[in-house]
Amino acid sequence: MALRTAWKLVNLAILLVLLVVLMGGWTRINDAGLSCPDWPGCYGHIVMPGSHEALELAQQRYPDTPIEKHKTWLEMGHRYLAGSLGLLIAALAGIAVHKRKTRSYPVGLSVALLLLVVIQALFGMWTVTLKLHPLVVTLHLMGGLLTLTLLLFLRQKLKRLNIREPINPAAPQRWFLIGVFLLLLQIALGGWTSSNYAGYACTHWVSCNPGTELGLDFAAGFDPVKSIGPNYQGGQLGVEARAAIQVVHRIGALVVLTYTLILLWCFSRIPALTTPLRLLTVLVVAQVGLGVANIVHALPIGLAMAHHFMAVAVLLALLWAYDRAGMAVKEVIDG
Repeated sequence: MALRTAWKLVNLAILLVLLVVLMGGWTRINDAGLSCPDWPGCYGHIVMPGSHEALELAQQRYPDTPIEKHKTWLEMGHRYLAGSLGLLIAALAGIAVHKRKTRSYPVGLSVALLLLVVIQALFGMWTVTLKLHPLVVTLHLMGGLLTLTLLLFLRQKLKRLNIREPINPAAPQRWFLIGVFLLLLQIALGGWTSSNYAGYACTHWVSCNPGTELGLDFAAGFDPVKSIGPNYQGGQLGVEARAAIQVVHRIGALVVLTYTLILLWCFSRIPALTTPLRLLTVLVVAQVGLGVANIVHALPIGLAMAHHFMAVAVLLALLWAYDRAGMAVKEVIDG
């Protein structure tokens, strides 16, 4: 009964963390991250008041942050979803503690997820209190994607809990884990690009800023602790530092694309991996195309959100390929 409950909860948690990550991106793209000046409430309320008198009182308490109701609801909706996700992960950890004597039950992974979600809550608070500090925003994004990744790993372990034979993480899975690492690093670069508002720094999709004397300031662009606040909305770095960030992000995209093609070349003949690898390759190529389109069209909201969504889709496809790689090894062992 507990295992069946854990299976239902982990599937629901995966759906919820996808919503949290995507809504976090939508909140970010709409510049709604500071629409609530306090945390965990918004203008001193857990639910934004609706009456004119209450809104006036809330505005008086925080005169430096004009109330924009559509943005505050974006931010609070994101917080409500994140809080619900935390409760689901706490329930999964509770089941794991209850099942700690069950052989092979992923207790450590379940408890690690609970610790991660607590850390994520802290980063959510610091995102507000430190006024969108780029390092905090980037780490908050990566924490959300790491939560998604670990939940998918937990789902895989629960799915295979009754398999007595150990599934040897041989060559295919190890190569896919390297791919996951490279992709998460590239997404972190994307988060750093977004949090520093560096997407506007290059006007050309190949050579950044041709015909100008602008250089690339890598030292300033990748100094994570440089104090230039107090408010980071809109970005505070110079254009040369932002251009350096975007160029490195482009190089990362080429690395991920190249590695994806290597995986396709090496493992696509394995029946269990043919479909995941083809899907992964299509999504990575589409993501590179979206990156180019965002530069050409100066980051319209629709294209920026599509780029964010596609990054999550690529991660899901890569984790699916990782899972199928393990099943392919098992088929060899069973055969």
